[in-house]
Amino acid sequence: MAYKRGALIVLEGVDRAGKTTQCKKLVDALSQCGHFAELLRFPERTTEVGQLVGSYLEKRINLEDHTVHLLFSANRWEHVPLIKDKLNNGITLVVDRYAFSGVAFTSAKEKFSLEWCKQPDVGLPKPDLILFLQLNPMEATKRGDFGNERYENSSFQERVLHRFFQLMEDETLNWKVVDASKNIEDLHKEIRSLSEDAIQEAQDKPLGELWTEE
Repeated sequence: MAYKRGALIVLEGVDRAGKTTQCKKLVDALSQCGHFAELLRFPERTTEVGQLVGSYLEKRINLEDHTVHLLFSANRWEHVPLIKDKLNNGITLVVDRYAFSGVAFTSAKEKFSLEWCKQPDVGLPKPDLILFLQLNPMEATKRGDFGNERYENSSFQERVLHRFFQLMEDETLNWKVVDASKNIEDLHKEIRSLSEDAIQEAQDKPLGELWTEE
């Protein structure tokens, strides 16, 4: 039996916007109503590259900024065969952070352009839906565990947010902005509805490539 393609659904946002909670709720809800759905989270810290990235984020090691950016990208690329295999077998992937976080966070540092930061991720599988969980960075600082990891300070998160807004100007991508200050259940309902639409639309479309001329 030939499966219809699964959808690639990405949740993005500043730190502590609730992405992980909403990703898990979405996978559970989709599975319960008959979809094949799985969760993937970047950085995916179980590989050797992922462990290196994890050590950096947890402030256990220091790495040069260009090197870090390329390691984050490498961590996504090493999962591309798995991503394509799952999607082609009819499994919808709900992804907690993707290339957009990589670009937004590095380009928020001094002397990094948006274009340079995008280059290593050109050609990655293109998401069918990118849900941006919008939360004021000052609001994020009030949420649990904020500040434990390297980039969790409010002034840096403000710059990251600005970069996300620039990335959202790309009309070749299906960005949807949702209000992450809503209560968890209301936010989940909105995310689920948008995701159901994306799953239906993705079924008979070929998988695209990110940031390539189509």
